[in-house]
Amino acid sequence: MPSSIKHYKRLTWIVILLAPQLVSAQWKVIDIKASIHMRAVHAVSPTTCWIGGSRGTVLKTINGGKKWLTSKVSGGDSLDFRDIHAFSKDVAVAMSAGEAQKDKAKIYRTEDGGLSWSLVYQTTQNGVFLDGIDFWDKDRGICLGDPINGRLFILTTEDGGKNWQELPFEKRPVAEPGEACFAASGTSIHVAGKSKVYIGTGGSKMARVFRSEDYGRSWEVSATPLPAGPTSGIFGLRFWSKKSGIAVGGDYKKTTDSTQNVLITRDGGVTWELAGMTKPTGLKESVVLYHKTDAVWNGESELRSDDYALIASGPSGNSYSPDWGKTWRELGKEGFHAMSFAGNVGYGVGANGLIGKLEKFSTKKKKRKLILVDQ
Repeated sequence: MPSSIKHYKRLTWIVILLAPQLVSAQWKVIDIKASIHMRAVHAVSPTTCWIGGSRGTVLKTINGGKKWLTSKVSGGDSLDFRDIHAFSKDVAVAMSAGEAQKDKAKIYRTEDGGLSWSLVYQTTQNGVFLDGIDFWDKDRGICLGDPINGRLFILTTEDGGKNWQELPFEKRPVAEPGEACFAASGTSIHVAGKSKVYIGTGGSKMARVFRSEDYGRSWEVSATPLPAGPTSGIFGLRFWSKKSGIAVGGDYKKTTDSTQNVLITRDGGVTWELAGMTKPTGLKESVVLYHKTDAVWNGESELRSDDYALIASGPSGNSYSPDWGKTWRELGKEGFHAMSFAGNVGYGVGANGLIGKLEKFSTKKKKRKLILVDQ
């Protein structure tokens, strides 16, 4: 090297971007030694969870899944409980999906922990098919069914599900030809805040979202950019503030299809925009809110994003989003149809007796690391 060129040392700043941190815990699969199919689940607390399934079966744990009480509705072997809402370890309401003319559209209630069940609603109206139920509080609740004569079938209760009233026909939401709802996870209907309720649909050309701000007495509807058809559309809804919410869906005959399956709203459900795909891709039937502590959202206050995550489930596997649906990461390959979380503990259910439990996990990314290299 020529002497005119001086030797020198150079300091180089190198920024290394580390990959997102792996989830520190995965689903723990629980063997209940039964082959029933399950699409209904409600975690009342981290330790108390109710599950509804086929053959008129209801399961309950009060010790975090260590032991399960199995109960069956008398004479209900042909019933398929597609949604369940529990108020405590003793009180719960279970909804059976199926054709009313075949005596399958029924709602039951228990006040003794599932030891006995009372039939609180039934109908044999031609075409009625119940899809889901939800409650704002211990008294007010709502039940959704597929359209009858061009309008969605709506039931309401004001006494905790002891009695149900059909919404007058002229006040029911008007459906498009072919439009219907999916009784896949019990989350195509979702209540939020003190009096709001949302319904996601499919069946027609585009998925739509119905919304009500007065306990389902009156309705408005918004079109979304999510394609729909006889087997596709919106399957699950969730809100995390007065204005912000998410809808997930897909096609139940193309459960691994790589198409956009996430919708986001930032104006209370008036408008919706496509927000990409979950990971893994494919049909997502339910979406829930995970909280790092055992607290739950009160339906009104804003949420800190670093305290929460969204988790979506479906036959192709489960996904979680730490940034309100913008990006997604895989969270196990178990094919859960439905999930329910109480704070940082959740339960997922699926076909052939599949039950999973997920406890607290990390959703943080590793920070950028600045390394000084001396050359």
